[in-house]
Amino acid sequence: MPSCHTVERVSAVHPQIQAIIDEDAAEAAEAEPGPPSLESIRAGYLQTAIELGGAPEPVASAEDVVIARADGGGVPARVYRPIAPAAPLGTLVWFHGGGWIAGDLDGFDRVARQLANASGALCVSVDYRLAPEHPFPAALEDAHAALAWAGGAGATQLGSAPDRVVVGGDSAGGHLAALAVQRARDRVRAQMHVYPALDPACGSDAYRTYADGPMLTVADMRACWAAYLAVEDAAGAGDAAARPIDGDLAGLPPAFIAVAEHDPLRDDGLAYAAALRAAGVDVETALYDTMTHGFVRWGGIVEQAHELIARIGQATRSSIA
Repeated sequence: MPSCHTVERVSAVHPQIQAIIDEDAAEAAEAEPGPPSLESIRAGYLQTAIELGGAPEPVASAEDVVIARADGGGVPARVYRPIAPAAPLGTLVWFHGGGWIAGDLDGFDRVARQLANASGALCVSVDYRLAPEHPFPAALEDAHAALAWAGGAGATQLGSAPDRVVVGGDSAGGHLAALAVQRARDRVRAQMHVYPALDPACGSDAYRTYADGPMLTVADMRACWAAYLAVEDAAGAGDAAARPIDGDLAGLPPAFIAVAEHDPLRDDGLAYAAALRAAGVDVETALYDTMTHGFVRWGGIVEQAHELIARIGQATRSSIA
């Protein structure tokens, strides 16, 4: 896998993705002028999951739970039990994307079902607190609580193996997973990241190449980082606690990192992979060269979403076997 500085644009966007882009452009042309409200962003994120995610895959069960936080609050989550569970039964804790400002259990329902069945593990989809109402570190505190629960009280409650926990996330959720695993490194078997958002400065080559998208722009990411970190300009945010790559990477569990070529976040994931390898961590990377940001949620339209789910599932199975 080439480094984050040497990946070149070598392919066109896949026709299945292009059809989505064209539809979005047509809808945008008819929309009211001006930036969308936070409410409309969140509603649109859910609607996209419903329209593009395909039919919900059957699972053995889907149970809503509340995970206790240290401050006395609760973190909603949904536990998906696979139709054909692996033995021993492990747990994949997943943090959804949405730029830390959008996303919920219903919006990630389809992917969580697929992940459970593909991995043979329980998939715990975590409904962490969102910015700007709850800026950093609120979502990270929820992530820490969920990961500790999966290897403790949650394992007792659900009948899973407490020593067979894997953590993962897509986009903003990949950021939470990368930070959370640093605290739980001795209690997590592996980490799975799908086009993670890791660089508040938005300074890599991919941010310049794909500044205007498709599907995600640099302006979008800067606004999300600013809301999440509660700053006007996230590029100058000096809190190393919000940057996984600045943490102690030595001794972390093996990682699977998938990135999309036509994505401003592409180099975030590749840079993290390189840093992990430099710290002695075993890393597998996958570059989806015709894909854009967000494609894992579009399994009703995009065939490569299923390929990615299968790879995450297999990597999780191998980790918890």
